[in-house]
Amino acid sequence: MTNPYKDKSWFKFLSNKYVWVLLFFCVWMIFLDNYSYFGHRILDQQIEDLEDNTTYYKEEIKKDQQNIKQLKNSEQIEKYAREKYYMKKDSEDIYIIEFEGDTIEKNN
Repeated sequence: MTNPYKDKSWFKFLSNKYVWVLLFFCVWMIFLDNYSYFGHRILDQQIEDLEDNTTYYKEEIKKDQQNIKQLKNSEQIEKYAREKYYMKKDSEDIYIIEFEGDTIEKNN
C-alpha cells in the first residue's frame, strides 16, 4: 500500500524532520521554557507596576520634603499639631464641629 499523499508538496514539507524540530523549538520557547513569551508578558506587567510605584513615591517624597521645610518654623509646627493632632494650650478649649454631609452612611 502506497501513500497517496507522498507526491504532494505539503506532505513533503510536513514530513521534513527539520520542520518538526523547528516547530518543536517554537512551541517550547513560546509555552514551556522559563523565558517563554507568556512569562515575559507577566514580568513586563510587573515592571510597569513597579515603575508606576516609583513615580508615586517620588512625588510623595517631594511633598514630604516640602512639609519638612515648612515645619522648621515653630509657628508651622504649632499649626500642624493643632490641625492634625488636636493639641491645645492649657488655657484653650477645642470644639470639633462635624457637619451632616461629612459622614458617609452605609445603606444595608
